Amino acid sequence: MGDVEAEIIDRRLIHDRWSTFSEVLLKLPNGAVEKRVIEDHGNAAAVLLYDPDRRVALLVRQPRAPVLDLGHAPLLEVVAGRVEGKTPEDTARAEAMEEAGVAIAQLEKVATLWPMPAVSTERISLFLAPYSPAQRTGPGGGADDENECITLQEISLLDLSALADNDLLGDAKTYMLVQALKLRQPQLFTS
Repeated sequence: MGDVEAEIIDRRLIHDRWSTFSEVLLKLPNGAVEKRVIEDHGNAAAVLLYDPDRRVALLVRQPRAPVLDLGHAPLLEVVAGRVEGKTPEDTARAEAMEEAGVAIAQLEKVATLWPMPAVSTERISLFLAPYSPAQRTGPGGGADDENECITLQEISLLDLSALADNDLLGDAKTYMLVQALKLRQPQLFTS
């Protein structure tokens, strides 16, 4: 793959809160200059918690304003959170405890991806983590001071696979991690 000869030649901050938005001038390889908007809210880590013995996954639901704005019910999602001064691995572990009450022992890296490279600087590190009922040592539900209103749902891996296979999952990171688990441990998805 050759390098794309494009460069940002000007930048203007247009919003600075939870996310920052900048308007940039992008000089393209053909000499044209185009305005683009870049959203930045940092990187993230996500982890699919699954119990290989009981063949279930532990997922979360929480109110997401864009999803609700379009008239959809809250999505079933893997545990995830922003990487803020920690490694993606440490973030995955911390979020597993905060959101799901699970103390992770093993963590398997799947990939680090750009979920929306056209508009966002975010990169998300994806992980798989087996757990057992004994590792559910915390209450979960999210951080009290963040008003996340998280509910937990254990779902069979077969049902989760069916949701993914029938375009009923909705959340990209969750879909990718379900597919990764199916590829790496197909025996967990047999009846």
